Amino acid sequence: MALALTAQLPQETRNFGSLIIPICPLPPNSVRITIQPFTVHKRFALTISRGTTAQTTNVWVRVEQDGIEGWGEASPFSTGDRPQTTEGLVAALEHLTPLLQPFSPLDRQVIHSEILLDAGIPSAAEAALDMALWDWVGKRAGLPLWQLWGFDLGRIPPTSATIGISSPEAGRERVRNWLQVAEVDVFKVKLGSPSGLESDRALFEAVQDEAMLDGRTPNFMVDANGGWTVQEALQMADWLADRGVLYLEQPLPRGQEHDLKQLHDRSPLPIFVDESCWTSFDLPTLADRVSGINIKLMKCRGLTEALRMLHTARALGLDTMVGCYSDSSLANTAAAHLSPLLEHVDLDSHLNLVDDPFHGATLRSGRLLPNSLPGLGVERADS
Repeated sequence: MALALTAQLPQETRNFGSLIIPICPLPPNSVRITIQPFTVHKRFALTISRGTTAQTTNVWVRVEQDGIEGWGEASPFSTGDRPQTTEGLVAALEHLTPLLQPFSPLDRQVIHSEILLDAGIPSAAEAALDMALWDWVGKRAGLPLWQLWGFDLGRIPPTSATIGISSPEAGRERVRNWLQVAEVDVFKVKLGSPSGLESDRALFEAVQDEAMLDGRTPNFMVDANGGWTVQEALQMADWLADRGVLYLEQPLPRGQEHDLKQLHDRSPLPIFVDESCWTSFDLPTLADRVSGINIKLMKCRGLTEALRMLHTARALGLDTMVGCYSDSSLANTAAAHLSPLLEHVDLDSHLNLVDDPFHGATLRSGRLLPNSLPGLGVERADS
């Protein structure tokens, strides 16, 4: 289903199946919010320890005032115990639209403290709205966000290309597929297979062997998505360290943060967390048991909190990376504006889409670089 809606005070109603949306004329200079779900399909389905994804229906959010339109994206996701569905994201954004009408996109502090803080909406819905507000501000200023923030694009690290859980031969084929579409300097290999550690080892060896053919020397990182026990993680950390892996991401399931300390103390590899870390409030309790964190806009509620997490992590001595779910170029371009502050980047989901409706940041020499257009710098792919 695709719909475009603007929610106002009820005067007339429009029925979209089971969804009834109030419609009425907007007062002058009111914020107009449009919500439009769109479905994207992966060129290659991605399998992690929790399952396989071949397509998702994300939500495009547009905030318009004074002839300027800011864009954001909400992507459904799950970390195992906190699923955020497309339907839930649309409903949350629909709830917010009348509350936001009296404000300007410049009223960021008021919007966050008086509306979003107590709204209890899914994090991805707030991320889309926060993205759109920043895009609006950048367009109002006539500057791309990276320049508005004073960042240096020359500091952007290469983005990794993800290899999902599969057979060794399928892993080799996926490496070849990636090398056909991009210059890849870093591969991220998903492990934590339900088939056990032998399957994990076989896949990694096949991927590394294929990726290093013809004199190539890419780097490798491993993400288990919480698929291992402490003992399995220790075994694999030793084994992977011997094969030059940079770091190990989310080896233990979310909820086992108390076990990260012994793993961190004994592992020869740096330990990063993803599902175990959502916002800056999580960082103080993790600082003594991990080496780094994976920031995702959909988890942390947008660019505003992502910036807060980056500064907090730096104060605590933690390394940082930015990741994605099944995001299009819209959300990944937004995240790319943060990447000059990061040690690692994992923004490849849009590169695996056959029908990405947007284009923005471009891949150059393995690095995802925002452009010089104002705001996020994202346009429709058919424009």
